[in-house]
Amino acid sequence: MVKILSKDFFNKPTITVAKKLLGKFLVRRYRGKRIVLMITEVEVYDGPQDKASHASRGKTARNEPMFGEAGRFYVYFTYGIHWLVNVVTGPKGYPAAILFRAGRTLEGKDIIGPARLTKYLKIDGKLTGKLAGRRTGLWFEDHGIKIRPSHIKRGPRVGVDYAGSWAKKPYNLKLL
Repeated sequence: MVKILSKDFFNKPTITVAKKLLGKFLVRRYRGKRIVLMITEVEVYDGPQDKASHASRGKTARNEPMFGEAGRFYVYFTYGIHWLVNVVTGPKGYPAAILFRAGRTLEGKDIIGPARLTKYLKIDGKLTGKLAGRRTGLWFEDHGIKIRPSHIKRGPRVGVDYAGSWAKKPYNLKLL
């Protein structure tokens, strides 16, 4: 039985949510079509002290959704050409989010890279700050797939060398 994840699912510590999101599905309704992607890789950005996080320098117009309630999307534009999508986790006021880095289509094709993922799902900045749900047109589904901890590889995040010791934290999680 398919279950739609509620905002309560996301109102937990970020690393806990990240582990539970692997094997769940990100679903997009776009122009009458349903686009579905199983989540296979995520990255954690956890709190104002995380030097790799957009929130490390405080609240701005760009990162404001990270300070909002759990279950909302934080979508931002990078390198002047790519949209990237995150979901906010934890309590309101604590800036934490999970970046989606890769997924697998229902046909078994891997979509690797956060920019390719958003392009595949037709995601842009209009969704930033919106709560995950059918009304928004972007939501999460649990199809009952159980992921064992031994099937999750943890490693350093990608492309955040500027963050010093924070770059080495095992905040990248992917399915083996």
